[in-house]
Amino acid sequence: MASHPLSERFLEGTQGRLIALLRLGPRTVEELATELGLTRNAVRLQLAALERDGLARVEGSRPSGRKPALVYGLTSRTDFLLSRSYVPVLRALLDALGDRLLPAERLSLLREVGRRLAVGLPRATGNRRDRLAAAGRAVEMLGGRVSAEADGKSTLLIGAGCPLGEVVRDHPDACRIVESLIHEITGVKVQEHCDRGERPRCSFRVE
Repeated sequence: MASHPLSERFLEGTQGRLIALLRLGPRTVEELATELGLTRNAVRLQLAALERDGLARVEGSRPSGRKPALVYGLTSRTDFLLSRSYVPVLRALLDALGDRLLPAERLSLLREVGRRLAVGLPRATGNRRDRLAAAGRAVEMLGGRVSAEADGKSTLLIGAGCPLGEVVRDHPDACRIVESLIHEITGVKVQEHCDRGERPRCSFRVE
């Protein structure tokens, strides 16, 4: 499932206002409609969209006249998408590693992180194309997207962006994490040649 773009504009809209209320606690359609000044049908329509995107769910029911009223809450996916902590935490962690470790130790640790990310993912088998496809899926798991381009006897995995783009300008060796991940999956030598300009892009040469 593609990640839901919880932008500021989205959060200011009706679905965003529903999420804001549900963050305070589970609510029924009637309660949401009253607090937002909407009809119950309008709320049901927006809740259905949030359910489809994996952001809201039915958590139970409450007695309400002849028919129990469904109670809606948020999923853990919503908390994840709303969080703004991951990038600053990663940046602070890389800062701390730079202060405490020698360059070679830091590089070794980053490569170990890539190996650990590969744990649980099947080691690619089959021909070269199958292994490259598996590596591409692993990068997509991190939020990136790559395409393969032939370059002599090697293949370049070129990214449409960079899943670590918020930190690689200050910490360029963070790319070694993805490099190590691709190596673990393909079982062949991988070298990063990433673009760390205005909009960072992944680039990995697979031998």
